[in-house]
Amino acid sequence: MKKTTFVALLILSTQCFAENLQDSLNNIESEWAKTYYGASAQQSESYQHLLDQTMRLVQQYPNNAGPLYWQAVVKASYADHQDAVAALDAINDARALLNKAIAIDPKTMNGSAYVVLGTLYYMVPEWPIAFGDEEEANKLLQAALKINPNGIDTNYFYGDFLLSNNNIKEAEVYFEKAVIAPIRDEQMYADSQLKEQAKIALKSIKERKVNLSKNLFSLFNSLSAK
Repeated sequence: MKKTTFVALLILSTQCFAENLQDSLNNIESEWAKTYYGASAQQSESYQHLLDQTMRLVQQYPNNAGPLYWQAVVKASYADHQDAVAALDAINDARALLNKAIAIDPKTMNGSAYVVLGTLYYMVPEWPIAFGDEEEANKLLQAALKINPNGIDTNYFYGDFLLSNNNIKEAEVYFEKAVIAPIRDEQMYADSQLKEQAKIALKSIKERKVNLSKNLFSLFNSLSAK
């Protein structure tokens, strides 16, 4: 076989490898989004099916960050449908998988690995129950924003983090960015859902502002009447 022919075949096989892996990851993302945002009674079965798929991909591509990322996402999502002990194990596994994915490629999923990891840090309980840490969450979510400052997920989840800490004014800024962020072709369903959640969050913030203004106005009137 001529050397040039061998090189051409090698390039084609590498492209095929990348395309096949990406197709598999896109299919997992699509199924995960429908499971996560849906209200199906078979969510547990769907997560188990997805977990099996991601485990096979991790075994097949051990040095690729993509399968590790999706295995972590599925494990973390599945935790909501498990008992407390199993859920805690799943969350710890998800953290380890995300750290491994980031070690392989810090820009995994264009910053989404940092988003998921940061979200875990502010949503799970603190030590000694779990590893919850607001400061670490803030650091990880900001790292995601540096990688992808205009992303839907990076802005939405940082806004959600800020809102959970009652930083309403700052949270509003990031929710607004999430609403106008472009939807990714490979994650259309999930991004569309996040956009809707960002709109709901903005509506809630505006209602909270209106209520606060009304309360302050009532307080002012009551004080003036005395």
